[in-house]
Amino acid sequence: MRVKSRSMAVASISAVALLATACGGSSDDGGGGEGGSGGEVVVNGCTPENPLVAGNTAETCGGNVLDTITAKLIHYDSKTAEPEMDIAKSIDTKDNQHFTVKLKKGYKFHDGTEVKAKNFVDAWNYTAYGPNAQQGSYFFEPIKGYADTQCTGDDEEDPCKGSGNKAKSKKLSGLKVVDDHTFTIETTEKVSNLPLRLGYTAFAPQPDSFFKDPEKAGQNPVAAGPYKFDSWTKNQSIKLSKFDDYSGEFGGKADKITFKIFKTQEAAYTALLGGEIDIIDQVPSNALVGDKFKSDLGDGKYLEEPNSTSQWVGMNPHVDKKLSDVNVRRAISMAIDRKTITKQIFDGAYEPSTGVVSPVVDGFKKGQCGEYCTFDPAKAKKLLKKGGGYDGKLELTYNGDGGHKEWTEAVCNQIKNNIGINCVATPTVDFATMLTKLGKNELKGMWRMGWVMDYPSIENYLTPIFSKGASSNYYQYDNPEFEKLLKQAAAADDQEEANKLYQKAERVLEKDMVAIPLWYGKAIMGWSDDVDNVKSDPFGNPVLNEVTVN
Repeated sequence: MRVKSRSMAVASISAVALLATACGGSSDDGGGGEGGSGGEVVVNGCTPENPLVAGNTAETCGGNVLDTITAKLIHYDSKTAEPEMDIAKSIDTKDNQHFTVKLKKGYKFHDGTEVKAKNFVDAWNYTAYGPNAQQGSYFFEPIKGYADTQCTGDDEEDPCKGSGNKAKSKKLSGLKVVDDHTFTIETTEKVSNLPLRLGYTAFAPQPDSFFKDPEKAGQNPVAAGPYKFDSWTKNQSIKLSKFDDYSGEFGGKADKITFKIFKTQEAAYTALLGGEIDIIDQVPSNALVGDKFKSDLGDGKYLEEPNSTSQWVGMNPHVDKKLSDVNVRRAISMAIDRKTITKQIFDGAYEPSTGVVSPVVDGFKKGQCGEYCTFDPAKAKKLLKKGGGYDGKLELTYNGDGGHKEWTEAVCNQIKNNIGINCVATPTVDFATMLTKLGKNELKGMWRMGWVMDYPSIENYLTPIFSKGASSNYYQYDNPEFEKLLKQAAAADDQEEANKLYQKAERVLEKDMVAIPLWYGKAIMGWSDDVDNVKSDPFGNPVLNEVTVN
């Protein structure tokens, strides 16, 4: 989901290991709504791209809210990201192609209705169905019958145009309801890590009321997590409160959580220092220099932990034909001095990257980008000349609400000074605006992009972002060799074999250089004296359900 470095290696989780995980129960004392301290926690937020529908949210602004209010089959441990059963009582398979899911009884939605098997099957069918245009549709591609739920037209923006291009079916033939608390999944091919994926937001269930008016439901979402949605004041705040009838094992401490929306990360940081908010999920770069944030916040009121964030610069050679030659893209990459930027802009907080996959996930391999991620202005000039050069202004677009001004300007200055391309860093109002433009193929040049894992797998950094037709494939990347390796890896019998194939796929991607790796991220959070027990999970988010109010 998380289009946008915990110093641990997230464990490899095979389907077999997941299925052996004990049902329910976190290693943390989150406790099913018991032992809460009350009070309200105010955290910085940003404007969601779309209404708050689990299957149509692929970015952090809406995703962080949905992660707080939803419950899924699987829950990821807040320390290790290891999967644990949540709504699922069990997920069984003998061949990694036929799965039987049994649900816990009595798990409730916020409207008081019980979560049943049909709520998963109906939600997944709705998300997968092409005419519904849900960004999470692609995540259901492995399930049998997915192709029949998609329109077949050639129009990239609307494949449903024309009377003969409609989808054949509204339902995935690979999903079957057995009884109120059991359903089955059949995939077209073996998918060894399918159970691991099922903790991602797109796989959340929807109550029966959702299907009466999905558009309206996105403005007032009903889910099954420890917090329920209360209100959304556009461009101001999104308010949540503890769900008293929450039935799961991962309940909240505070009575209320408010996401206060800011236009910039700098404004959010100022609000934190002024006592207007309690937590900021990422200290802005201007407060990192000289460790200024440490003196601003005081001892014990900040944390620094590596997380799953990977930052890069993206390009769509189909939209900007001047970037169509791979040598031009490689030249731009080699003109960027990552080490200097991470030192001067981020005070050494981030690590220069050599690929798009984060080091915290099992399967990470260093050096995937090879020489093209090394700083070499002389070679960059030769590659640029070989590729035919780049005439005119090269824009590097970034979202103005994310604290990216300083580093994007630094990247552009290096490109300009080292290979003579007139690079200009240009902001959009917010992330939602930038993603909308990307989705419509309206952005030429380059754009800042990043990823926070949806689930702890190297596959999550490849398939949802760069495979053909994926919801976050803003690059229009389509390489048959890459696609073949992804399919082979998904069908692998064991995780070690799968990882080797995914690594080969990443290597193919890096040679094509539609995404220029920059650095691996780190959660640098700060908080006020009014809250305690603030932690960061491996996804880079504060563990909001565990925060206590003093």
